Order: sequence, then structure tokens, then C-alpha cells
Amino acid sequence: MLTEDGKHLYVSYDEYHNLIEKLALQVHQSGWQFDTILCLARGGMRPGDILSRIFDKPLAIMSTSSYRANAGTEQGVLDIARYITTPKGEIAGRVLLVDDLADSGHTLKAVIAMLKNNYPPITELRSAVIWTKQMSSFAADYSVEFLPTNPWIHQPFEGYDSMRPEQLLAKWTL
Repeated sequence: MLTEDGKHLYVSYDEYHNLIEKLALQVHQSGWQFDTILCLARGGMRPGDILSRIFDKPLAIMSTSSYRANAGTEQGVLDIARYITTPKGEIAGRVLLVDDLADSGHTLKAVIAMLKNNYPPITELRSAVIWTKQMSSFAADYSVEFLPTNPWIHQPFEGYDSMRPEQLLAKWTL
């Protein structure tokens, strides 16, 4: 649900999963065949996992991080993992790169440049995101929702960003 001022988008679990299914349909209907899904952790892990299951393709993971300050609401320096975790040796062939959103576009541009420079076995690379913000300098090959007001997206699991084990214990102690 988008707030009236357009500054916040609140997404329920059902909406989130429906958007991932729509993303899967976009990729499928494009006719493009790929060998591996590479998700960017953390935001791309849930969509990557679901797409991996739907398409029955191996899931590779690359960790990136830039939103760490103020409970993950402020973008800082981008860190990209040196290695990719994959169940099939080295990542190669046609790769679908998955993240949750193209916000500024900085992360996706940097990852794609790094992959093109450091992973010559990748023969084709396409990108898929759930959301693309107006301010993004990156346009994914597949994207479900375009957000012209650049809202902050409140994903259904973000409550865990500020939850600590003690709070969880208090919640479940009767």
C-alpha cells in the first residue's frame, strides 16, 4: 500500500510473493533460457530462492551491502563479496542476476561491471528486480513495478532488522 504522500510503500507478505510470481512470469514469457540464478544478498535472496524453485535452476549467492546505517535506511559505502557461492563449481553460461530493487542503481551497475570484468565464463547476463525507482540510474531487464515517487519500501520482514534475540525471547515467553 502506497501512502498518500507517495513517500512510503508498505508491502504485505502476500503482495511480496505475488510480485515475485509476476517477475517469474515476465522472465518466462520473454522466452530467455538461463543456466543459473545469481542473487544479491540480502535483498535478492528471497526472490532468488523462489525463482530458483520455479525455474528449477541452481541458486548462486553474492553478498553485497550498502544499507547499514540507521537500521538499514541509509546508503553508505558499497561492499561486494570477493567470491560467489554456487553449488556447481564456477558460475558460467547465461546468468539471471536477481535483487529486490533498483534504488539508486549503484549496486547493480557495480556488480554487473565486476561480473563482466572478473567472470569471463558468464556468456550472457540479464537482471531482474521487483521494483525500480524513478531515481535509479539502472534499468533492469525484468522489473515488475516502477515507482515514480521513489518511496521507501517497507518489506514485510524488515521488523527483524531491529529485533534482537532478547526481544524474540520476550515475545515467546509466556
